[in-house]
Amino acid sequence: MDIDITAVWAGIIFFSVFMYVILDGFDLGIGMLYPFVPARRDRDAMMNSVAPIWDGNETWLVLGGEGLLAAFPVAYAVILPGLYLPLIFMLLGLIFRGVAFEFRFKANDRERPIWDLAFTGGSMAAAFFQGVALGAFLSGIPVSGRSYAGGPLDWFAPFPLAAGFGVMIAYTVLGATWLVMKTEGELQRRMVALARPFALLLLAAVVVVSIWTPLSQHQVAARWFSFPNLLILSPVPLLVAGSAFWLLWSLKRDPHRQPFIAALALTLLGYIGMAISIWPHIVPPAITIWEAAAPPATQSFALIGTLIVLPLILAYTGWSYYVFRGKVVDTEGYH
Repeated sequence: MDIDITAVWAGIIFFSVFMYVILDGFDLGIGMLYPFVPARRDRDAMMNSVAPIWDGNETWLVLGGEGLLAAFPVAYAVILPGLYLPLIFMLLGLIFRGVAFEFRFKANDRERPIWDLAFTGGSMAAAFFQGVALGAFLSGIPVSGRSYAGGPLDWFAPFPLAAGFGVMIAYTVLGATWLVMKTEGELQRRMVALARPFALLLLAAVVVVSIWTPLSQHQVAARWFSFPNLLILSPVPLLVAGSAFWLLWSLKRDPHRQPFIAALALTLLGYIGMAISIWPHIVPPAITIWEAAAPPATQSFALIGTLIVLPLILAYTGWSYYVFRGKVVDTEGYH
């Protein structure tokens, strides 16, 4: 049986980007929650909860980007020129946040608020511009032949900007539920109280995107609302509703792991919904994964190295999360 290497590569990139979204998502969410937690002791605990793992989370972003270049060079050449500015702003946010991680604990009381601001501002900028890039991508990339045909500010439009705020909300929910799982006492209770309104905002954002996208793009409407797709895909919105209910319900009980797992499920379902909407296009709505693919020999050669590296990344990621699986106690770090 012949294996469609192009489809395999699409799956690898899909998986890599999703791993980045969930792992670095709660990390960025913690930074955006800083303004709601003024006490230094609580902020130290929040940062300690991700200090051992935050930089490894971004490995998945590198893997997804390099995989796109190796396996789909046409898509890379078309998408990047249209998204240069939001991606540059995103990277600047990640740089400020990373520097804040390293310098905040070494700063004195006078300088620490500067690094707190860098951590918060960098997290907000990175999350917002990731959402803007996603929204511009979903809106469609103008293509002429095999080149980008739009302008440098095409991303500055209502839907991409709304998507930027939507991603900020989603990451904040992930960050709050991560801290519900990782902290205890007053800080945990504060995170539970914050997670509820942000979860409702996230649900509202999902509804807005689910209505806005098919109304503005006929191909997405045809994908979701034509028969028999309407019946085949109906479990997705039902599972979204179920995950939202699970998240809100688990926050009312004795919360620990369940809110975070429910938030992950909600994020995964949103990601799957996006993939269903654009498949099989890698540059929607013009270029499919097969049209953008590198030669089979190139894909096969790159796949060999990826199949060696990918299990190693999964192994050290899983091991690091296993080692630091306990609760964070104030400024003392993990149990």
